[in-house]
Amino acid sequence: MVLREEDDAVSVLPRQFPTNRGGLCQKGWTAPELLSHPERLTTPLLRDPATGELRPATWEAALDRITTGLREVQEKHGRDAVAVFGGGGLTNEKAYALGRFARVALRTRHIDYNGRFCMSSAAAAGMRAFGVDRGLPFPLSDLGRADTLLLVGANPAETMPPLVRWLTEQRERGGKLIVIDPRVTATTRQADLHLQPLPGTDLAVASALLHIALTEGYVDGDYVATRTTGFTAVRRTVAGWWPARAEALSGVPVADLEETARALGTAERAIILTARGAEQHAKGVDTVTGFVNLALALGLPGRPGSGYGCLTGQGNGQGGREHGQKADQLPGYRKIDDLEARAHVARVWGVPADELPGPGVPAYQLLDSLGTDQGPRALLVFGSNPVVSAPRAARVEGRLRDLDLLVVADFLLSETAALADVVLPTAQWAEEDGTMTNLEGRVLRRRALRPPPSGVRTDLEILAALSARLRGTPSLRALPGDGPGSAPGTRPSEAAASDPQVVFTELRRASAGGIADYAGISWDRIDAADGVFWPCPDDEGPDSPRLFADRFATPDGLARFHPVEHRPAAEEVCADYPLHFTTGRVLAQYQSGTQTRRVAALRRAAPEAFVELHPDLAERLGVADGEPVRVLSRRGEFQAPARLSPGIRPDTVFAPFHWGGRARANSVTNDAVDPVSGMPEFKICAVRVEKA
Repeated sequence: MVLREEDDAVSVLPRQFPTNRGGLCQKGWTAPELLSHPERLTTPLLRDPATGELRPATWEAALDRITTGLREVQEKHGRDAVAVFGGGGLTNEKAYALGRFARVALRTRHIDYNGRFCMSSAAAAGMRAFGVDRGLPFPLSDLGRADTLLLVGANPAETMPPLVRWLTEQRERGGKLIVIDPRVTATTRQADLHLQPLPGTDLAVASALLHIALTEGYVDGDYVATRTTGFTAVRRTVAGWWPARAEALSGVPVADLEETARALGTAERAIILTARGAEQHAKGVDTVTGFVNLALALGLPGRPGSGYGCLTGQGNGQGGREHGQKADQLPGYRKIDDLEARAHVARVWGVPADELPGPGVPAYQLLDSLGTDQGPRALLVFGSNPVVSAPRAARVEGRLRDLDLLVVADFLLSETAALADVVLPTAQWAEEDGTMTNLEGRVLRRRALRPPPSGVRTDLEILAALSARLRGTPSLRALPGDGPGSAPGTRPSEAAASDPQVVFTELRRASAGGIADYAGISWDRIDAADGVFWPCPDDEGPDSPRLFADRFATPDGLARFHPVEHRPAAEEVCADYPLHFTTGRVLAQYQSGTQTRRVAALRRAAPEAFVELHPDLAERLGVADGEPVRVLSRRGEFQAPARLSPGIRPDTVFAPFHWGGRARANSVTNDAVDPVSGMPEFKICAVRVEKA
């Protein structure tokens, strides 16, 4: 994307870049409208204790209120009584600084981020199979050359429109596109074959596909023997998943299962991609693992033009999970309970390793503990809106209201910011430098077009200012030097700590030797190319656009099979709640909608939430198209107009999650979580539908 500023207005121009080749979705083209939006925050807000209203305040007053509040909470309840919640849209520099701020300035173990609700199941599956989590271990352009491409729970035509160019190229080359999705979507309409399973049965489908691959001789025996371990246990597990059993459970016809297995097993180049539809379940890690097992059995990962990958969702969904804002993680994708990793990062930060806190808890567990006797009493939120995006959202909203101190940094008054005691106005994408890492592991530059409006600060400036104030507290450590030549333990100026290039230089040192090694990536090197792929440990050495050609990132270089078994959803339908409910996205809106719901063109394209029903179900309920309905679960309810569609299963109800208030779909979603990844079960719960 190329930006042009004329008469104080910003316009977006296409750029021929390898991933999108000049294409943007409607959200990208209209993004500049938000830079001068009348509802944009340009001054801090403090809640008046007398009236309960948010009122404009100075930065000094706001930062002093935060500092005083944090000190009081930690003095009364301990260090872990303060928590930090980040976002997958933060730049690499901000995600890194946020993790360092939590563990060094606050010395709390409680930090996590909204990416836990997005890619965590695929990340965990990738780590245990390959030893590394990178959305695509190959360039995106490989999709266009695949003979067979299987998308599982993905709808890129609405969620990642520029990627559709590669799907079009794949089909124009004669390739076969197969999509697994419970609904007919803009993506399934382009597919050669659409498998439409009952929500929550994707793992049964994966097991049946591997069963067929075994019985039909599609398994690559040489690859399995030389490049993997653990296949015998998986073979035993899938032996019982004959196609007819999978059809009875999922509703996917045996013929479609056989056609899919044949298309994958006979292709010279085949790629399997999973996304949120497969991952946002209480068994999401196992479901993704089922498709990873299939890919390994077919010999796809590391084979030219073939492989397994995950379609990463948020703007910096890949980089945002690499450098320390996850509960169990240090920069470079290191585990926080690894003694060697702690020692390395502590040296960079200039603190004793034994003073770094241990692992925290995943996002939903953190949010659900807020304001309780056992949980944090204060929360700082950067780049997230959990009041709309979290499962069982009414409960989370209540927890936020119970806090002693809630601080939100945002540029618009989101539903979460509206509850805060302090709101800090932050810079937008066109107003700050930094780096982002895309789903290929390609590190990219974000360049500031202009400074933020008067009264607005960047997240790095906010963290630097808070750190400087917290240094006066004897119980809190000072931040170390930020610059590449700083002595450990020295106190940086706020200017140095808020300079994104200085922060990135320290990030490089902190990540050196880790799984996501950025040590050889500099801003100059990124500028000289179309981004740089990690791992890149050496300034002079090559980067890594392709992984797994010779070995996997495991101690012995072998990929790991893991036996996994289908299990029912955490909540099954019953007489009181007889329908399956699933959530998703629409083309014109994004995430919790804080930004996109304020863009006029996007509001016109998608003005309100809806509840998608099959016409047969609507007839049984006596509901007409456009008529308001209520969707109720054991956790809550929401209301929106009915939208009748023959493209959804008659036993399933769908709604997008971009709206708050009475239309908040996450009021009903299940807060059961995956035991490995902490991913909540957004994609299936039991509901009933009534006329409003």
